[in-house]
Amino acid sequence: MGGKQLGFSDYELTTAKKQTKREKFLSDMELVVPWQALIALIEPHYPKASKKGGRPPYSLAT
Repeated sequence: MGGKQLGFSDYELTTAKKQTKREKFLSDMELVVPWQALIALIEPHYPKASKKGGRPPYSLAT
């Protein structure tokens, strides 16, 4: 019994995580969709930050 005992967080980091359907879908979409071309189409119509205040728009390139 000379080994180090693993804690819960240590155990989580050592086990391989199964890829969820959502993660697989998003990784596939990264390969298929030409994001820069899509952003270029959307950007002219996307709201700009207002000097009056209010909630700032969410960034397109995230």
